[in-house]
Amino acid sequence: MHGFGYVLIATLMGASFLPTATAASTHDQQTLVKDIAALAHSAPMMTVAEGLFIMGTTRTSHESFSFELQYDDTEQPQRRVWLNQYDIDRDEVSLGEYLLWLQQRQRQLPEELRKLIDHVTTIHAMQPETLARWPALYVTWPEAADFCHTQKKRLPTEAEWEKAARGDRGNLFPWGQRPPTPALAMFGQYHAHEIPIVAPVDSGDEGRSPYGLHHMAGNAAEWVEDWLGIDYYATMPDRNPHGPSTGRYKVVRGGSWKSAPALLRTATRGGASPDQRAATIGFRCARSAR
Repeated sequence: MHGFGYVLIATLMGASFLPTATAASTHDQQTLVKDIAALAHSAPMMTVAEGLFIMGTTRTSHESFSFELQYDDTEQPQRRVWLNQYDIDRDEVSLGEYLLWLQQRQRQLPEELRKLIDHVTTIHAMQPETLARWPALYVTWPEAADFCHTQKKRLPTEAEWEKAARGDRGNLFPWGQRPPTPALAMFGQYHAHEIPIVAPVDSGDEGRSPYGLHHMAGNAAEWVEDWLGIDYYATMPDRNPHGPSTGRYKVVRGGSWKSAPALLRTATRGGASPDQRAATIGFRCARSAR
């Protein structure tokens, strides 16, 4: 399901494919993209009840290496934060959904994604049924936010994302305290040509979060609403925090298919330029309670 093989004809990024890897014609690729989009299927939303949860990390171990130690100081101080009730997608937004949205909005397919689809279909014979269930990748933050808004949703705040991932008891990982394994999350993968090694967005029942969400650790890292503030936890409000008012990077959460285990912790924070397209970053949507 996840393996693509490791004998490649040409690189995905930068240089064009070698002559032996005949690229699909523009017409053929447009047809292929439509076929993938036609298989789009939206995920149900899960409700996260109002109330307090533990956000961030407190130093609880003196071992030289421990998952209970903070990944960096941006996770501190640990806070008890109140959130109003909200709904959040059970699954990451799929590639099929993203391609359908691009078609409906008459937006151009990102070049990085065009190359990826061309490569995995011509070299690896990957079928639309498989690609439609991949997480959406190479999505910028503005595109992710716009996608959610057109669905009458929004990106989750960083606090909403963390509560949905760890529950109200402060899980170290979405599934609990156990270290990650391949049965729990898609992580620690490597491919010389940056071909994503991902799982279907609706898979991963064993690694679900306390609220039943899939892939809150690994697979695709996820954009959230907030700007990244390295010292924000020290000053954020105790109720419904929305992050700093400005910033350079948007918060990215959850770790990806490439990540080391420490990046899969529910408290680990990351960030990226809002206009960045990456083979490791996707998203899911949320909605305020009605």
